[in-house]
Amino acid sequence: MKVHFISLGCKTNQYETNAMEQSFINKGYEIAKDEKADIYIVNTCSVTNIAERKSRQMLRRAKALNPDAIVVASGCYAQVAKDDISKIKEVDLILGINEKNNIVELIEKYIKEKNNEQKTKQIVSDVMHQNEYEEFGKTTFTEENRAVIKIQDGCDRFCTYCIIPYARGKVRSRNPENIIEEIKQISKNGIQEVVLTGIHIASYGKDFTKEKTNLYRKKFGYDENYIEFNPKDDLATGGFRLIELLEQLNKINEIKRIRLGSIEPKLITQEFIKRLSKLEKICNHFHLSLQSGCNETLNRMNRRYTVEEFENSVNLIRNNFNDVALTTDIIVGFPNETDEEFESTYKFLQKIKFYKMHIFKYSPKKGTVAEKMDGQVDGSIKELRSQKLIKLSNENQIEFNKNELGKSLKVLFEEIDKDGYFKGHTSNYITVKVKTKENLENKILDVKITDVDGLELIGKLEIN
Repeated sequence: MKVHFISLGCKTNQYETNAMEQSFINKGYEIAKDEKADIYIVNTCSVTNIAERKSRQMLRRAKALNPDAIVVASGCYAQVAKDDISKIKEVDLILGINEKNNIVELIEKYIKEKNNEQKTKQIVSDVMHQNEYEEFGKTTFTEENRAVIKIQDGCDRFCTYCIIPYARGKVRSRNPENIIEEIKQISKNGIQEVVLTGIHIASYGKDFTKEKTNLYRKKFGYDENYIEFNPKDDLATGGFRLIELLEQLNKINEIKRIRLGSIEPKLITQEFIKRLSKLEKICNHFHLSLQSGCNETLNRMNRRYTVEEFENSVNLIRNNFNDVALTTDIIVGFPNETDEEFESTYKFLQKIKFYKMHIFKYSPKKGTVAEKMDGQVDGSIKELRSQKLIKLSNENQIEFNKNELGKSLKVLFEEIDKDGYFKGHTSNYITVKVKTKENLENKILDVKITDVDGLELIGKLEIN
């Protein structure tokens, strides 16, 4: 039988899609790269209303491609909105987050027991009661010439606009030995860059027990004494945490670059950044999720930091990493966001000068605290604010790129485009293209930057 996957949303979802593909391959199924299949699995996303709408569209589209196929909804949207999805007549089976690990067996059981009169079947367990990270087995989602490695699941931040903690459950950190082993395995395939992903990677290790913490600390040569968590600074202290993991990954010889997924500013302390800056493989690109540049708005969002603390984190990074590119997420039109609050955000963003900003117009999310808040902002106002920030983001990106002119940058080349340019990324994640007939794929080479083409850099290979 042929299985076709449609994956929506974040890199964590992409990683898990690849893991599910491997599960089917191991059982003798064929993964259909085209769209004709016997089983369609849509790994859904619930981070925004647009993501949910697209998930529904993909579920309906799958059945249209083959009316006789089994259509399966999995992922975050399936976890938090199983009753809504069950109303989509094209869906046969709904599987939650925990069910991904044994998806083959569950689908085979469904097919065996399937009755034409049966309504959509739901198999969705309560993820909020899951306390341990569940391994998918040895698998990696590869993005061009870099590999995405999942290091944790779950989130305990409970921002008022976000449904993801309810979809993913508690913080659950992966065994560091398994992470190291997976990276060593993928390095044998020539992968030189890894991206660490998860639902909230800044929380890595905070769920480890005292016994488990001391076990890992002893294993990797750290002082065995368990450090009690400081509730006011619970992302950066205590036990075997993200910085200890990064120090161990930095020792893997075959890997040349380690890129961090989205992190939050409270992780960036003096001690953390001091240790991080000593790791030569850490990429000088950081995605610090801000959401708003106004303290009043941040407080309503339950973001747990102030703009002053955020700016301090930015300064720590810029003082310790050269040519660093900072990116962020911003929500405009959050409930009760006044013109004055938005202007505070705009002025703060002008001051920080992010390399790139991902702008989202707030939309009420069913099941969240913010959905019930008064003061919902008109859509036309959201659009105006969004466009103003997009313009600022583009201006910042162009200015940053112009400052790269004349520099010699190391580029990991990935693919050739239709115009004959080989394209890749710098360590600070700027796209660079070089005109050449040589196959540069998966090579890290020195490039002299000679020109700027929109949001991309043009360069020439430097001859050593």
